[in-house]
Amino acid sequence: MSGQDMNGQDFGPKRCGLVGGGVIGAGWAARFVLNGRDAVLYDPSPDARARAEAVLGMARAAWAGLLPGALPPEGRLHIAATLEEALEGADFVQESLPEIQTLKCDVLGRIDALLPAAVPIASSTSGLLPTRLQARLRHPERFVVGHPFNPVYLLPLVEICGGARTSEDTKARVAAFYRAIGMQVLHVRKEVDGFIADRLLEALWREGLWLIEEGVATTAELDDAIRYGAGLRWSFMGTFLTYRLAGGDAGMRHFLAQFGPALELPWTRLVAPELTDALIDRIAGQSDEQAGGMTVRALERLRDEALVKVIRALATVGPQGYAAGATLNRFAARRADGAQGGQPGADGIPASWHGVVPPEWIDYNGHMTEHRYLQVFGEATDHILDAIGAGPDHVAAGQSFYTVETHLRHLGQARCGMAIMVRTRVLDADGKRLHLFHVLTAAGDDAPLATAEQMLIHVDTARARSAPIPQAVAGAIAALRTAHSALPVPEGAGRAIAMPRRS
Repeated sequence: MSGQDMNGQDFGPKRCGLVGGGVIGAGWAARFVLNGRDAVLYDPSPDARARAEAVLGMARAAWAGLLPGALPPEGRLHIAATLEEALEGADFVQESLPEIQTLKCDVLGRIDALLPAAVPIASSTSGLLPTRLQARLRHPERFVVGHPFNPVYLLPLVEICGGARTSEDTKARVAAFYRAIGMQVLHVRKEVDGFIADRLLEALWREGLWLIEEGVATTAELDDAIRYGAGLRWSFMGTFLTYRLAGGDAGMRHFLAQFGPALELPWTRLVAPELTDALIDRIAGQSDEQAGGMTVRALERLRDEALVKVIRALATVGPQGYAAGATLNRFAARRADGAQGGQPGADGIPASWHGVVPPEWIDYNGHMTEHRYLQVFGEATDHILDAIGAGPDHVAAGQSFYTVETHLRHLGQARCGMAIMVRTRVLDADGKRLHLFHVLTAAGDDAPLATAEQMLIHVDTARARSAPIPQAVAGAIAALRTAHSALPVPEGAGRAIAMPRRS
């Protein structure tokens, strides 16, 4: 396996072996497949295939909304009949078995014996100590905890924790691989039961159980206390930064002086009550009432839709996005810097955008709605601007290209789930202007579904006036224009909207 940092071009494993196909294992498989890796999953459960395929379907729909146009061609999902088959040829292994230490140690020993010594093994354990899990391995240096959060294909956080015998090289390589598939790595500095995030969640869970047992609140009321209050903040600003703001201009030191004494008050009961049959019945009944008859699958779809919209909203905050949105933006930028998905068309021009039409892009006629065409062509333009050196750094320096005219033609229909792509030509340019022509097709097809012709003008944003295109950018434009000059003028270029002339 190879791995590099966030700006590297070598994105590591191509064939990932997965052992354990529950909710977490199936989520890992989906994230790997959607990032162009082959995922070979072994789980003796007869439901493993159906579960993995269902999760992949949900993940595919979610990622179409999360990163439209920025995904590589998918890898393949294969359900292995044996452990040996899952590990054959694997250059990375993710174990996601139930949280039973004896079971994990036994299976990890078998995995260790079957794999070449250089292949890393990561465990999805949510709290078992890696030193114990690696104790009987022949190659303990290649073992590390990679603890994700559900749904794995959408939540970016992964905790990495090494054991006493884990090598620094293993932790670095696994972290680089996780970043390459869009994850936010949190290194656990010191082995501790439950690591970091789950210890925080456990404290909240224990207090919640006590409040239910004492009759203070129901499951729905406790969840309301989170989702209408602190939970909204937590998606972008954690507890400590929030409390820093609560301290005013004096910051955290003032907050601790003002509210620190409250820690001595007996507000919380972090020792969970005994889970008696009566308490279990009460919690289960309240949870059933809270679900309101919605199935687990329906709740999962609702969760995914909300997460996609929250993360994409965070991607628009500030100049580079914030929290999970910043992670998404870095991942999308790295994908754009790498090879674009989709094969060149008959004209030899590679894709400037590609993706899958998500359900929310569909109108009442069952077709992709009109404004999404403009969105797709706009993102294709952004890719061209990145390619010529007029991307975010150019904008940050006070220069930009503004679109001053767009002409769209709708020639076919894009439908839900259709893989589509855009190819873009530079038709002309001068000292201040850039003339582009986009063609949208179904992936693998040259028949246009839509075209867009655009005129852009280069602008000094501080002066809000047109400005000459810098020499380096102009040179990149000239190279593209030369490469495209031998092609015939595309049909529809230069057209205007007009009623047919009557004879």
